[in-house]
Amino acid sequence: MVTMLVTRPEPEASETAARLSALDIEAVVEPLLITQTLPTTLPDAEGFAALAVTSANALRALHDRGEVPRFRNLPVYAVGDRTARVARSLGFAEVVSAEGSADDLIALLAGAGIKGPILYPAARLPAVDLAKALAPHGIMVITAPVYAMSPAEALRETTRVALESGGLAAALFYSRRTAETFVALTRSLKSRATLGMLCLSEAVAEPLLKAHFVRVGLADHPSEEAMLAMALSFARDQNPA
Repeated sequence: MVTMLVTRPEPEASETAARLSALDIEAVVEPLLITQTLPTTLPDAEGFAALAVTSANALRALHDRGEVPRFRNLPVYAVGDRTARVARSLGFAEVVSAEGSADDLIALLAGAGIKGPILYPAARLPAVDLAKALAPHGIMVITAPVYAMSPAEALRETTRVALESGGLAAALFYSRRTAETFVALTRSLKSRATLGMLCLSEAVAEPLLKAHFVRVGLADHPSEEAMLAMALSFARDQNPA
């Protein structure tokens, strides 16, 4: 059985591991970013026309803070289907998915005809500046940091040994910051030519390529389904029938 490293934060990491297991791929879970809810003050929901969400972590942070009821009447524009499902599970009734990347969400918001400012609950260091991206379209975005992603300080010893011994065939990366953290924690790793690096997008892959990992694959679409399809194809290449 092929073994792969799942680097995304929890709870997504365990969910991905379970889906890999269903594909007969063993998963080692090693979250490289730790989610922390922030106590920042949020503006009143009145006056906003919509919520824009680029990560399910923002919705979980609102839930952890007990803030969801304040904003539940606003339509939610989510970056992808998974984030949209989390929004619906928290009671948001009007949820629209961009079904892809941040660029897809920007295009969706730009063409949605939203009448009024958008509230963007985001990470302390957001991966995308929605306010800047939508300003040329005459859309005001208020960014409110509600969570932070702290990089792991070290790999677990069992994970490091598995990497160095060749016990891991590939690693899955869903964000650029996770890839950057992996690079920082594996500077002495010698298996850069053989370890498969399965990435959600070109932006995610860039730090790995700069660090001289050469076996880099890109998902056909920035989605969990595309990542799993790539993982399955990679696993079959390691164990041809």
